[in-house]
Amino acid sequence: MVVLLALLVMQIGLVVRDQLALEGAARAGARAAMVSATPHAAAGRAAGDATRLRPLDVTTRTREGLVTVTVRRVARTDLPLVGLLLPDVTQTASATMALEPP
Repeated sequence: MVVLLALLVMQIGLVVRDQLALEGAARAGARAAMVSATPHAAAGRAAGDATRLRPLDVTTRTREGLVTVTVRRVARTDLPLVGLLLPDVTQTASATMALEPP
């Protein structure tokens, strides 16, 4: 029982770690997109460079002088024993910044 609890805590920690990495990728993507003539391409490259998590689904939306970058992925809960008990988690992170002329 103690081992199962320890593995559960570890799995939760891995999901939280991945969420923090996604937040950083969204911020990096927004920073790159805000100064680029091609915001979507710049956001995708920067988000991919900011984290080793794969696959990433990066979307970019520009509106009213703002750019919003959203990064999504499915975190696999595959730790032994607890991975079977927990469903995979869809993680999302967004960052919005003001557009600047390229």
